[in-house]
Amino acid sequence: MIPSAARGKSLRGRLAPSPTGAQHLGNARTFLVCWLYTRCHGGELLLRIEDLDTPRTKSWANQQAIEDLKWLGIDWDATAALQSSRASDYHEVLEVLKQKQQVYPCTCSRAQVDACSSAPHESYLDGVIYSGHCADRSAQDSERLSAQGLRYAWRFRMPDGLMTWHDDFHGPQVLDAKKLLGDFIIARNYGPAAYQLAVTVDDHAQEITHVLRGDDLVYSTYRQLAIYKALDWQSPCWMHVPLVVGQDGKRLAKRHGDTRLAEFRTQGIQPEQIVGWIAKSLRLTQDDTPMSASDLLLIAKESPLWWQKIPKEPWVLDSPGAINPT
Repeated sequence: MIPSAARGKSLRGRLAPSPTGAQHLGNARTFLVCWLYTRCHGGELLLRIEDLDTPRTKSWANQQAIEDLKWLGIDWDATAALQSSRASDYHEVLEVLKQKQQVYPCTCSRAQVDACSSAPHESYLDGVIYSGHCADRSAQDSERLSAQGLRYAWRFRMPDGLMTWHDDFHGPQVLDAKKLLGDFIIARNYGPAAYQLAVTVDDHAQEITHVLRGDDLVYSTYRQLAIYKALDWQSPCWMHVPLVVGQDGKRLAKRHGDTRLAEFRTQGIQPEQIVGWIAKSLRLTQDDTPMSASDLLLIAKESPLWWQKIPKEPWVLDSPGAINPT
């Protein structure tokens, strides 16, 4: 079990919307769980806009995410700098990983990675597994590649053997991450740092003790824990809650109808209706009676270990019309 020194510390969580599009009902549910958990434990909550996905980032989405959270009744204690302004911090940590030979330059294109990793017997848990084609390189090989004018990505060397950690919702987690996830990209010699590096650096720098997010990011935890260990940093505690999905069992998307919080506002739906629906989905209430976020917090505080009542399976949204205007 990878130890977490975060246990026993004053809780500090974070809300981390990504401005790649509008926030939807599934985002709202996860954000509300994070807010409830942090407030029930008397902790601090940080707002961090994760805006590194440059090609998909929408210029309007930052402010809309903030408006959505406020509309729901979710507050926070501090606001972090945008990730896009922290490039030097990520670069500094990348240099440390180079010195430790924890990363290597990979010149494989996406098409090459797909072609080399398409064996039918392989099981992809979280994307295509990298074959390790460039893994024999050292960090210093990047100088030769740069002199040749080549583009390359920095891949992190996942440790061999089983990795184990504890999820405060799902319990013990065990995986041969090297074999089943493979080495992964944390930066490129062009463009910004990748998600796994930026999030790990930010959580450490911002003293986040508890990371609560959707369980579509469970496999990211193995990658981030590997970075923590390589840097001799103390890791936070982790809790991953199930997503809201459509009737086809897939995470919410346009094909499931318009579930954007901004669209609900346009339709005249009140935030209390959204919170009431979420409360029922979390098994904190028997029905979806409208209530404010602060009212739901009072209910949660009166129910010890309320998060253990959350269904272990994804919550299925019949249709956006399940939430109707009053």
